[in-house]
Amino acid sequence: MDLHTLKPNVPRQNRKRVGRGHGNNWGRSCGRGDKGQKSRSGYSRKPYFEGGQIPLFRRLPKRGFTNPNHKVWTLVNVQTLEQNYETGETVDFESLTAKGMISDKTGAGLKILATGELTKTLTVKANCFSASARSKIEAIGGTCETV
Repeated sequence: MDLHTLKPNVPRQNRKRVGRGHGNNWGRSCGRGDKGQKSRSGYSRKPYFEGGQIPLFRRLPKRGFTNPNHKVWTLVNVQTLEQNYETGETVDFESLTAKGMISDKTGAGLKILATGELTKTLTVKANCFSASARSKIEAIGGTCETV
């Protein structure tokens, strides 16, 4: 036994043993009341169950459409590249992940957007570029490579 393994002496309460006779007030129906779904063994209620009433998610109107072909891009702005890269460096998915700027869980791939200013010459490799981001990178002398 070490000092760092000591824990406070918290008294433990024994579990309530029900259904062991009427001498302790927890016999017969064991505190569950008489009859009904909730008195049966194995009963569990879903959190959205409303007792048989039409549930809320069925009463509310359903709207919209979820496109199964929707692409979710990992977005990076030109301003972020300006802050985290030096002139002449190569920007790609692996370097962005290594610097902790994006996580490696992506859907469609990497897309570069044009928010912010760029003053450094960079080689940027991405799946997609916005037109203004491509023009900003190439105006300074950088290159945009579509992977």
